[in-house]
Amino acid sequence: MLRLQRTKLGGLGLSLFRGLHHKPVMAVRREDVNAWERRAPLAPRHVKGITNLGYKVLIQPSNRRAIHDKEYVKAGGILQEDISEACLILGVKRPPEDKLMPKKTYAFFSHTIKAQEANMGLLDEILKQEIRLIDYEKMVDHRGIRVVAFGQWAGVAGMINILHGMGLRLLALGHHTPFMGAQEIFNELPCEYVEPHELKEVSQTGDLRKVYGTVLSRHHHLVRKTDGIYDPVDYDKYPEHYISRFNTDIAPYTSCFINGIYWETNTPRLLTRQDAESLLAPGKSPIVGVEGCPTLPHKLVAICDISADTGGSIEFMTECTTIEHPFCMYDADQHIIHDRKYNGVDIWKSWFTAKVSYSQIKRVASLSVEGSGILMCSIDNLPAQLPIEATEYFGDMLYPYVEEMILSDATQPLESQNFSPVVRDAVIASNGTLADKYKYIQKLRESRERAQSFSMATKKKVLVLGTGYVSEPVLEYLSRDANIEITVGSDIKNQIELLGKKYNINPVIMEIGKQEEKLGSLVAKQDLVISLLPYVLHPFVAKACITNRVNMITASYITPALKELEKSVEDAGITVIGELGLDPGLDHMLAMETIDKAKEVGATIESYISYCGGLPAPEHSDNPLRYKFSWSPVGVLMNIMQPATYLLNGKVVNVAGGVSFLDAVTPMDYYPGLNLEGYPNRDSTKYAEIYGISSAHTLLRGTLRYKGYAKALNGFVKLGLINRDAFPALQSEAKPLTWKELLCDLVGVSRSSKHDVLKEAVCKKLGGDNTQMAAVEQLGLLGNEQVPRAESVVDALSKHLAMKLSYGPGEKDMIVMRDSFGIRHPSGHLENKTIDLVVYGDVRGFSAMAKTVGLPTAMAAKMLLDGEIQAKGLIGPFTKEIYRPILERIKAEGIIYTTQSTISS
Repeated sequence: MLRLQRTKLGGLGLSLFRGLHHKPVMAVRREDVNAWERRAPLAPRHVKGITNLGYKVLIQPSNRRAIHDKEYVKAGGILQEDISEACLILGVKRPPEDKLMPKKTYAFFSHTIKAQEANMGLLDEILKQEIRLIDYEKMVDHRGIRVVAFGQWAGVAGMINILHGMGLRLLALGHHTPFMGAQEIFNELPCEYVEPHELKEVSQTGDLRKVYGTVLSRHHHLVRKTDGIYDPVDYDKYPEHYISRFNTDIAPYTSCFINGIYWETNTPRLLTRQDAESLLAPGKSPIVGVEGCPTLPHKLVAICDISADTGGSIEFMTECTTIEHPFCMYDADQHIIHDRKYNGVDIWKSWFTAKVSYSQIKRVASLSVEGSGILMCSIDNLPAQLPIEATEYFGDMLYPYVEEMILSDATQPLESQNFSPVVRDAVIASNGTLADKYKYIQKLRESRERAQSFSMATKKKVLVLGTGYVSEPVLEYLSRDANIEITVGSDIKNQIELLGKKYNINPVIMEIGKQEEKLGSLVAKQDLVISLLPYVLHPFVAKACITNRVNMITASYITPALKELEKSVEDAGITVIGELGLDPGLDHMLAMETIDKAKEVGATIESYISYCGGLPAPEHSDNPLRYKFSWSPVGVLMNIMQPATYLLNGKVVNVAGGVSFLDAVTPMDYYPGLNLEGYPNRDSTKYAEIYGISSAHTLLRGTLRYKGYAKALNGFVKLGLINRDAFPALQSEAKPLTWKELLCDLVGVSRSSKHDVLKEAVCKKLGGDNTQMAAVEQLGLLGNEQVPRAESVVDALSKHLAMKLSYGPGEKDMIVMRDSFGIRHPSGHLENKTIDLVVYGDVRGFSAMAKTVGLPTAMAAKMLLDGEIQAKGLIGPFTKEIYRPILERIKAEGIIYTTQSTISS
C-alpha cells in the first residue's frame, strides 16, 4: 500500500493558514448519475490526511458508495447532505446539471475535451454558473503522461470481463472452455508472452494448451506513410503523417484484443469498419470442424476497449456497453446489443455472486453472444467493478494535488491562482469562460453544428412510386430518419392524400406508365427510387433510373423484362436491387444465410424446399377462396397462370400454368391445424446457380394457401376470368357492363339469357364442379353488379375481389414460410434443417404481408442511401452485405424466425 505524505507546498508560495478561524472546506459528493458507480475520488485514509492538515471535509451520504460512510466519519469527515459550504467539490463522474452550485471549484471526469455532444449541456451550465472545472483526465506531467487515473483497475476489470465474455462467446460457437470461470482461473492461465512479430507463427503452430499474449507499443504498428519508418519525435509532431499496420500485422493473428490507447482525431485508427469486414471473412483453418468441435468462423473473437472512446481508435465501437449489459456483437454492418437476462435475472450481476447455474450461463450465451461478428466489451466505467481498490489507487494519485485545489478561489481570476502546472493545465473552464488551452472546444462545437446544418441542407431524396398495401411501412421506416426527404408518386388521389396526412411527404399525382417525361424529370431529382408498382411497370421505371443514373429498389421479382436492362444498368454505374420483399426476398435471405454457413464448414446442400404464403388468419378465412387480399390481387391471380419448373430427386419437373396447374397442388403436412396446400412457383431450378447449390438433387420453391383455394381459382381460369389481354368492353369509353353480361360473353351465350341458362352454361364450362360453381355464385359473378372499369378481365376481377375479399375492421392476416434443407456434412451426417417464419398482422397497425414485404425493402433502401451497400448492377439480396443486416434488423421489428435441425447418418 502506498504511504501518504504531506504535500510540499512551500515552493508554490502558498500558506496553510494554520491557526486561522476560517479555513477552506472540501466536499466529496455522492455519485448519482450511474447506478453502478460505487467509487469515490478519495478513500478514508486520504480524508484523514486532509483533516490532519486542518481542513474541514464534508462527505455527502451515499448507500451506494463501496466504502461505508462511517469509515469516512472515523477518518475525520463530516457526514451531511448540504455541501454548499465547500469551495472544492470532488467527484468521480459528472454531477447532474441541476445540482451544480455557482462559483465553486469542481473536479471530476467531465468528458468534454473532445466536445462530446452528450456533455455540452453540462459544459454550458458550468460556464453559466462561473464554475471552475478541473478535469482529472488532463492532469498530466511534463511528458504528457497522466498522473491521476484509474487505469490499472480499468485494465484488471477489463481483463476479467473479456475473459468471461470469451467464455460465453466460445460456448455459443460450440466450445466448452475454462474461460467460463475467469475469476478463478485468471492467475492460473498458462500464459506465455511473445513479441508482436511472433504472433503469426504462434497463431498457426503454437501450443494449443497455452494462451499467448503480446504487449503492443507504437513502434510495433505505426509507420510513416512516405517511407514506412517510425520516428517517435516526428510522430509526436505530425501524427497525421502516419498509418497503423495493426490491421494487417497484428489483428489477423489475434483472438482477443484489449485496447487502452488514447486517440485523437489526427492520429491513425487501429481498426476501421473496412478492416472489420476483412477480419470477419471466414477463416481458412487447416483443421476441418466436426460435430462437437467446430472451427471458429474467424480468428478475431473478441475486443475489450478499455479506452471506451466511441468512434475512436476502433472506428466501429460506436457506443459503450454497460456493467449490467457488458457485451454486444459487431458484424461490420451494425452494432447490436442483446438482452442478457435469464428469467428476469441479470446474469452479469449474479455471476459475481455465484447465483446462476452453468445451464443458465449457457442459456445466456444463446441470448447475448450468438450470431455473426466480434464480441465487444467497452464499458466506460470499468474500475467501478472493483470500487474499493480503484478508490484507494486513484486517491493515492490525487492526494498530492488536493491541498492546492482546496485553496482555489473560483471567484478570482484563474491567473491569480498559484496552481502547479499539473492542476493549472487541467482547468477546463473558469470565471464563465473556457481556459485558453481549451478554447478549441468551442471551435469543435461550431464545426459540428455547421456539419449538421450542412447535412440537413443536403437531405437524401427518395421517390416512392405506388401507394398500395406495402407503401405505408416503407414510408414509416424511412420517416424515422429526418435526413430523408420523401416524394410519393401515384395515380390514386385518395390514397396519396391519406398518406400525406400521416407522413411528411411530397405528393405527386401522375399516371406513371403514361407520363414518361414527367417521370423522368421527377426521377432526375432523386437519390433513390423505390418502385412498389405492379411488376409490369418496373422496367418502365428502371429505364428512367438508367437515363438519370439514379439507384432503384423493388420488392418484386427480377423479371426477364427487367433482366434485359442488366447491361444498361451496369453501363450507367447504378445499383438496381430486386426481390427484396417476403417471397421473393426474406426467403432468399434465409436460404443464403443457411447455405453460406454450411459452406463455411465444408458442408453441401442436397435439397432445398421453400413454401411461403400470405393468408388470412384462420378465423377470417370463411369465403370461397379461403383467402383475402393484403397484396395486389392482380399479382396473386396471375401467379397461377405462370408455368413452373422444379427439381425433384435429380429430375426436372415442368408444370404448365392455367387450368392444369391444379394437378401440381399438394397438401402440406406441417402446421396440420391450418389445413394448407402448396403448389410450385415459377422456375425453381435457376436457383441452383443463383444460390450456388448445384449439388442439390431437389430444389423447389412454392406458394402456400388454405385447402380449396387452388380449386376455386382453377374455376376462374376455366371461365376465362384470369386473362390479361385487353378487353375493350370494360374500358372507360365502353357502355357499362354487369357481371352477368360479362359471364354471358365469356361462356358464349346471349347477354339477355335468363339466370338459369347462364348458370347451366357456366356449370358446363366448369365441368360440373359444384365447389367451383358455388364460388362463382357466392362472389356475385352471375349477378347484376356493374363490372369495374379496367383494361382487362383479370384487372376487373382484381378490383372486384379487392372489394369483396378485403380485410374488415378487426380482421388480420398472417404469413407462413417453411424452408427445408438437406445438408450433408464432411463427417457424412445428414442435417435436416427447417426454418419457420410465422407473422400475424396488427389489427391497429400494418398487415403481416405489408410488414414482411415493406420493411426489408425499406431497410435495403436505407442501406443503399447510407453507403452500406456498395455493389453495382442489377442484383438481388444474395450476398452477406445485404442479407445479414436485414435479417438482424427485422428482429427489432417483431419479424422473428425459428430454426430446428435433426441429424441422421
